[in-house]
Amino acid sequence: MGTDAVNTDLPSAFVSFSSVAKINRFLHITGQRSDGYHLLQTVFQFLDFGDSMAFRVTANPEIELLTPITGVSHDSNLIVKAAKALQQHSQCQFGAQIKIDKQLPMGGGLGGGSSNAATTLLALNSLWQLNLSLDTLADIGIKLGADVPVFIRGFNAFAEGVGEKLTPIDIDCPWFLVSIPNCSISTAAIFTHKDLPRNTTKVQQKNLNIDQCHNDCEKLVIKLYPEVAKLMNWLLEYAPSRLTGTGACIFSTFADEKSARDVQSKLPQGVNSFVAKGLVQSPIIDELHQVSEQNKASK
Repeated sequence: MGTDAVNTDLPSAFVSFSSVAKINRFLHITGQRSDGYHLLQTVFQFLDFGDSMAFRVTANPEIELLTPITGVSHDSNLIVKAAKALQQHSQCQFGAQIKIDKQLPMGGGLGGGSSNAATTLLALNSLWQLNLSLDTLADIGIKLGADVPVFIRGFNAFAEGVGEKLTPIDIDCPWFLVSIPNCSISTAAIFTHKDLPRNTTKVQQKNLNIDQCHNDCEKLVIKLYPEVAKLMNWLLEYAPSRLTGTGACIFSTFADEKSARDVQSKLPQGVNSFVAKGLVQSPIIDELHQVSEQNKASK
């Protein structure tokens, strides 16, 4: 889709969108494909905490990230990659200036990079008025990362395959204390480690009891990263606690906000953390709807 196929009366101001965190309520690795990708089962849940992103459409095709992320080059940033992938797919000649207020840690298992990529695809699809389907955006997104499609869909999901087979799931939305050990963990390093379990028996969604599930990466991460082991042992004294994804972040589950904040106030000195509520769906769904309604009203 070139510029002659879209409305050229595009917004000139920055438009803000959420880029929230996810946690893996559990993570079972059930096998490995011949291409090296792991088969898994997990439940993704969104949190009311994350990054904030802002986008401004430009007439030239350049993608400018105005707030560089320390340690990540411009062209290797998933935000830039997502924008360029969308340009290439749609043949859109517009560009964008992008800003991000980065709150989510890198290498934390909260899906920050995947969330940023998904928000970029969703926001620019709307602002460039491309009108691509969520299926198409998810197909573009999965080439950037296995977790991108769940952020595109925007609903809590039971995931299978390599994480791309998503089924909506109705789960509880407790309060979480998310604690951040002082280390960054490479997902690739964990998934390629010889000691990672790869043969957990599959569970059925209809019979799913999250509390009886586990994270297959947890024992290996605790073994390799003393910072995670020490913090996990401390947290388990106060509440059920589990690694999210390949880590390093640990989420502890509470029935109410006060209980979560009470434990947060006792965390060992130097441990960063945040308290967040579990969400039913990502806030970007409503934000995109508002932009759509504003576009209709302005015509």
